[in-house]
Amino acid sequence: MALRSPSDADWMAATARLAARARPSSSPNPGVGAIVCKNGKVLARGWTRAGGRPHAEADALSQLTKDQARGATIYVTLEPCAHQSDRGPACADLLCETEPARIVIGQHDPDPRTAGSGIARIEAAGIEVSVLEDTASYRSLAGYLMRQRAGRPFVTLKLAQSLDGAIALADGTSQWITADIARAHCHAMRAGADAILVGGGTWRADQPRLDVRLPGLAQRSPKRVVLTQGEAPGGVLAIASPFAISKLTQVMHLYVEGGAATAASFLAADLVDELHLYQAPIVIGSDGLSSIGALGLGDLASAHDRWRASDARILGRDRFTAYLRVRDTSPA
Repeated sequence: MALRSPSDADWMAATARLAARARPSSSPNPGVGAIVCKNGKVLARGWTRAGGRPHAEADALSQLTKDQARGATIYVTLEPCAHQSDRGPACADLLCETEPARIVIGQHDPDPRTAGSGIARIEAAGIEVSVLEDTASYRSLAGYLMRQRAGRPFVTLKLAQSLDGAIALADGTSQWITADIARAHCHAMRAGADAILVGGGTWRADQPRLDVRLPGLAQRSPKRVVLTQGEAPGGVLAIASPFAISKLTQVMHLYVEGGAATAASFLAADLVDELHLYQAPIVIGSDGLSSIGALGLGDLASAHDRWRASDARILGRDRFTAYLRVRDTSPA
């Protein structure tokens, strides 16, 4: 049986996976991925480098001569920038000079300095442009797009709980609900965030380190934020309400880790975009502490059709499931 040739969606999915390498070191720029291919073969790969430069397209094209890149197809997760910068040329101009046969773009850029201008400039040079608006590129740029469109970070809420939804014993003992593999996975998720947040009660009771404890990734530890009406200790940011996350500058991905009241406050404010649920195969009982506080739901109908499962895997003895908030702006 002949193998199916990769589609544009297949190539873009691979490009979006490359973009993950840019998080969060590319901040304040979005983490973008780029692949240059010709005749079904990859010629170069690139992603936004630390501090935001070079951009993904420039990174990939720096590996090729103009003759090598001429006539190629270039996949890039975000519309190439159209504005000049002291730190580098506009990627739209760079691509025009390269003379590819075709450029496939994952997402339009809502930044007013580029929005539509990058595509228009490339098309004016006689280069074919296709825009997919696909799920893979959207997911890779979720933090940037949320910041641009809603003025706040993309929020992931993490819960580690028993089968019956408890996060601790009645006396507050919670170390450890999940085992080593699940905790390592959680630290990998932390490493992709710009900031990590806990409630004031959790901070005072547990004094969590909120860092990344994986070999070689300690430098990826995110900023620490506490949800509290009081003051936070030195080196830790404090916000008084979930809506204040819009004031967290240069934060595109916010990872919320608890406790129950904090989880409920973010859910009640409809500010959770992704839910990470780690379940341990243990039962604690009704005297345990619930993972989520009261939400004030008036009926069950309002709780349905709000979440869509996006990932599930077994992590040693524990189970991980991710759910995406269903919003009108999200691709199916």
